Amino acid sequence: MATPHDKVFFGNGIVDAQDAKLGVATSAVLYGLSVYTVFPVHGSSTTRTAFRLPDHYQRLVESCKIIGIDTFASEWTYERFVDAVREVVAVNDPQDEVYVRATVHVDESIPGTRVRGLHTTVSIFLYDAAPIVPQDGMRLKTSVWRRIPDNAIPSRAKVNGAYVNSVLAKQDAIDSGFDDCIFLDINGHVCELSAANIFLVRNGVLITPDATNDILDGINRRTILTLAGEEGIEVQERTVDLTELYIADEVFVSGTSAGVAPVHEIDGRAVGSRETGPMTAVLRERHQAVLAGDRTHGWVTML
Repeated sequence: MATPHDKVFFGNGIVDAQDAKLGVATSAVLYGLSVYTVFPVHGSSTTRTAFRLPDHYQRLVESCKIIGIDTFASEWTYERFVDAVREVVAVNDPQDEVYVRATVHVDESIPGTRVRGLHTTVSIFLYDAAPIVPQDGMRLKTSVWRRIPDNAIPSRAKVNGAYVNSVLAKQDAIDSGFDDCIFLDINGHVCELSAANIFLVRNGVLITPDATNDILDGINRRTILTLAGEEGIEVQERTVDLTELYIADEVFVSGTSAGVAPVHEIDGRAVGSRETGPMTAVLRERHQAVLAGDRTHGWVTML
């Protein structure tokens, strides 16, 4: 299990990880009323880069707006956010790739089930980069749990409390001997995994559920779509039926903590030849290059 590096940004500055605490009566603890984002930082003391930092900041702003947190955007400019990221990365001085998790916590005590005008605290911590899914071929199970719909708890907002949905689904998959789950929406259409977006390849076309199918519109998902376009690959963002996955030539997933990982089995059915497919391999290589600091797209921020 991952553990935070020794120093954490919490509130207004750097503290020891053990001292970054929220009260048991805060909305963040009582109701899971926090939003977050995770992004990778590559390099060492001499040169470090963060991947798509403006997009991750914007996701925090948008997640706050969706659920009604109205104090973050006015108090935290992008420049302040970058300064805090630089500060916590510098003080921990990682010598290898790390993930950085930034969270906006509603830390008002016992305010009831409301959100407007409540005080927030920002935390930012580092942990060692380790993928959350196998990288050499995953086995997936269609979940017995349905994805939370947009008109209940919107998936496009990364709300901490909403991840109970993901925990239920992934734990069921693990208990059943699989690596992860596939969420379906209330109409039985494919959404995503517990914490990663899903893609399939059929007859040379790259297909993925569109952003209105109760998915997180992932930043790495957008990255894959851009890279696929540059490779001349036809892309379709649309509603996907579960049985399309069963007959796909390739299936893979993407996410900050998932990377680009091939799927070799779904519900006991082999995907293709149970090997990493050529399109998956190409997009994985391209994805790894941009994460490592390729500046072609302007996606990296120097820290």
